[in-house]
Parts: sequence; structure tokens; C-alpha cells
Amino acid sequence: MPTILVTNDDGISSPGIKVLSKTLKSIGDVYVVAPETEQSAVAHALTLHRPLRSERTGSNTYYVNGTPTDCVIIGVNKILPHRPDIIVSGINNGANMGDDISYSGTVAAAIEGTLLGVPSMAVSLVRNDRKDRGHRKSASRFKAAADFAKELTLKVLDKGLPDNTLLNVNVPNSPQINGVKITKQGKLYYDGSIQELHDPRGNEYYWIGGGVPQWEPGVNTDHEAIKGGYISVTPVHLDLTNHEAIKYLEENWNI
Repeated sequence: MPTILVTNDDGISSPGIKVLSKTLKSIGDVYVVAPETEQSAVAHALTLHRPLRSERTGSNTYYVNGTPTDCVIIGVNKILPHRPDIIVSGINNGANMGDDISYSGTVAAAIEGTLLGVPSMAVSLVRNDRKDRGHRKSASRFKAAADFAKELTLKVLDKGLPDNTLLNVNVPNSPQINGVKITKQGKLYYDGSIQELHDPRGNEYYWIGGGVPQWEPGVNTDHEAIKGGYISVTPVHLDLTNHEAIKYLEENWNI
């Protein structure tokens, strides 16, 4: 059986990782190595200035007092008995689409796996905050995402992935899923995402988050697929070079 490393950024106690690991156990030997506490929006942070410790909490289940990136590095190099065949990060409690993938710890874990040469994917459940408020802890709503992650894991194990490429998967939180689309990353910004507030003593402080996402129109994007009730699968490449800009700079900057 293949060896599967499961991690996330919501922490070892999140319902998403529990449903995911349980589902994947039917197709492989699953190891869970996840952050001790929630690490949302830490991106690809690596802990360099304090000790990291791991703790076993169950059969093949460990937490690390660090980031998702830390978990992958320690899991692959120290905890697992041998190199995993695939890394699956998730299931994230909320979308990771568009520019948000730059901040996502869930996606960062898959990036680190790809850097280490292990086929990797990030899986997220798109949440409607208003509709889902009050039952965010329910594990049952992660089932569709876990089932698709299992299906996609089998495909990756069989067919592989292109070099330096991971999969970023977003699943609509809906009883009706219309299918699957291979998509590109959308573009968004947040309106009013920085709040300027005052503490009880009148001192000013700032709170980042809570803004309204504004999506730019785009064809075949992750956001468009989710809006249409489709699962979005976006191949993400690690080469951040703008290859078209190389020619532009050579021709126009006289460097």
C-alpha cells in the first residue's frame, strides 16, 4: 500500500483532517503530522529561531508545535519510516482560491512537499460564512471533499504530476456538485480588510481580515468553477519567473 502523509494548517484537532485521514486509510498507510494549533495564513513560514517538538497522539498521528511547512519537513525527514508516496494537505475549513493561495498554510504544505520531490495536493472546502455559521465543527460536511481527495490521490499515484507542480483543490460546500473543472488561479482583492479600532484606553490598533472579497472577471478560474457548483482543480507551478517579462526587460531596459 502507498504511504500517505496528511497535514493541514487548521491544526491536529480540526474536523477536516480527521475526515480526510480516515477516508484515505482505505487506500494507503496514512500518517498524520499536523500543527499543534491553528496556523491559518502563515503561508510558507519556516521556524528557525526556537526548538520544534513533536508529540504522538495516536496510531501514526503526531502534532508539531510549528507551521505546516515545519510539519512536512519533520514528517518526511524524521517521523515517517520512509519517504511518502504522496502528501495531502487539508481539508481546509474555507476556500483557498485566487490570491489567497499566497497566504495559505494549507497550500504551503503542498508546496513544501513538492520542493521535497513528493507529489502533493492541497484540499479545501469552500465555506459560505453566513449559511455555515453555527455548525462549522460538523465533520459530515467534509465528506464530499474527502471522497474527492481519495479519488484524486489514486489518480496522482497512478499517473503522477508534472515536475514542480502541485494541485490546489477547492470543493463547494453543497449537496449538489456539478462536476470537476481544471482551472486557473483567479484574481481578487479584499474591500475594507484592514480595520482601524481603539482599545478601552483609547489606543489605536489595527485588525487585518474580515473584508469583502471582490473577484475580477475571469474565464475558467477557480472562483468561476466554484460559483457554478464545480470542484476546482488548479495546477500550481513552483517557478515564479515571469518568462515573458525576461524578453521585455532585455529589449527595453538595456541591461
